[in-house]
Amino acid sequence: MLRGGGLMLALGILIGGCSSNVQVSGSGAKDVPAHTGAILSPPSPEGSGLPPASDLAYAKVAAVELMRRDGDHTSLPWQNPYSGARGTVTPVAAAYRMEGELCRDFIASHVSEGQESWMQGEACRAAKGEWEVRRLKAWRRS
Repeated sequence: MLRGGGLMLALGILIGGCSSNVQVSGSGAKDVPAHTGAILSPPSPEGSGLPPASDLAYAKVAAVELMRRDGDHTSLPWQNPYSGARGTVTPVAAAYRMEGELCRDFIASHVSEGQESWMQGEACRAAKGEWEVRRLKAWRRS
């Protein structure tokens, strides 16, 4: 269970006053209190390759939930009920240590209005034991 009212408040501010709970699809789907880590970005600038910030918030919550599941190496779907955007988050490598923290790389898909894009990211377990998305950027297939 994610902790901290401040985390829910941060997501609420990020997505412009929408609910601070996120529906994370999959087996046993439930409302997951939001925690997006240290990356709180404004709406994506034109040409950045990243989806809008409101969609990113839902993808980040799914990434944090997936990392919290430890041994579960499968994809976790996400959906923004307000925009209709959806996607999945999938770990791509084993966990590793970086500067004393446990980290893991992942890829995330974003499907909106018939268009699909991909992102690559890194999540790390912070000092207090909570996972945070530390890096997220557009990924282009070569």
